[in-house]
Amino acid sequence: MTVPLSILDLAIIDEGETARDSFASSLALAQHAEKLGYRRIWYAEHHNMPTIASSATSVLVGYIAANTSSIRLGAGGVMLPNHAPLTIAEQFGTLETLFPGRIDLGLGRAPGSDQKTMRALRRDPMSSDSFPQDVQELQGYLSGNTLISGIDATPGKGTNVPLYILGSSLFGAKLAAALGLPYSFASHFAPQALQDAVAIYRRDFRPSAQLAEPYVIAGVNVIAADTADEAQQMFVDGQRRRVTQLFGRDRTFTPEEADMILESPGGQQVKQMGRYSAVGTPAEVRDYLDWFSTHADADELIVATQTPALESRLHSFELLAGVTELAGA
Repeated sequence: MTVPLSILDLAIIDEGETARDSFASSLALAQHAEKLGYRRIWYAEHHNMPTIASSATSVLVGYIAANTSSIRLGAGGVMLPNHAPLTIAEQFGTLETLFPGRIDLGLGRAPGSDQKTMRALRRDPMSSDSFPQDVQELQGYLSGNTLISGIDATPGKGTNVPLYILGSSLFGAKLAAALGLPYSFASHFAPQALQDAVAIYRRDFRPSAQLAEPYVIAGVNVIAADTADEAQQMFVDGQRRRVTQLFGRDRTFTPEEADMILESPGGQQVKQMGRYSAVGTPAEVRDYLDWFSTHADADELIVATQTPALESRLHSFELLAGVTELAGA
């Protein structure tokens, strides 16, 4: 591997467990990843999803940061149209003040939820239209060059928390290029536009105070196990879990029911979401990631692991670190 590896922690609430259990698992993963030498861990803002516990993203980042010492932590991402830019500047300015040099702020414009939840968040359906302006307003608060006279973020002003634009379409690529910000593509669940988006971003990138050259992070699913069969079974279990997340709401499906759904037109879409997945023995996973980093033209990979059991996730990241020379970094 010639590019750094980071982790996207999906903050899974395992079957029969609680959100508190999920937070304990996230902390265990962060402490493990820090020892192994992973670059960063990000948590994503999701709402009204009973299997994901990262809805209050900045609070979770603070909890993990207080119980680790060196690994970078951040949002991957905060869905900015759900919030006032000043509020996010204050939250992440507080985090950066408490944990200097360790905080990232990835920004997306999706709701992180369904339409009903979007209304519960008091989000205007048109709020995503102002995303470019909101990013610049937020950037002004964090840099100390506020765009609104007389309004400063305290804490936040002058912290210069690094911003990242998240996306799964050409829109985010164009915005990141125009603002001179790093670009993180969600290819771990939305693979279709990966190569086109990265090409546009690199072609149109304009240097900024934060970034002199384009920087691409690409998401990829990884399950490493001691045997290929074991890894493949965990991958299938992860697909079944995603069926429950997307279609179950107030119910869970048996493995047989989930497999039937996966063979339906909607289920085929779920399968397509996992198009970029490294599944197998450590050597097989390493070879896939070598290929994928070139395919995605990525400067960094951020890895998501869908296995429901904490022990399997920890083992997968440990095996991956062992074949990518992260251990002891």
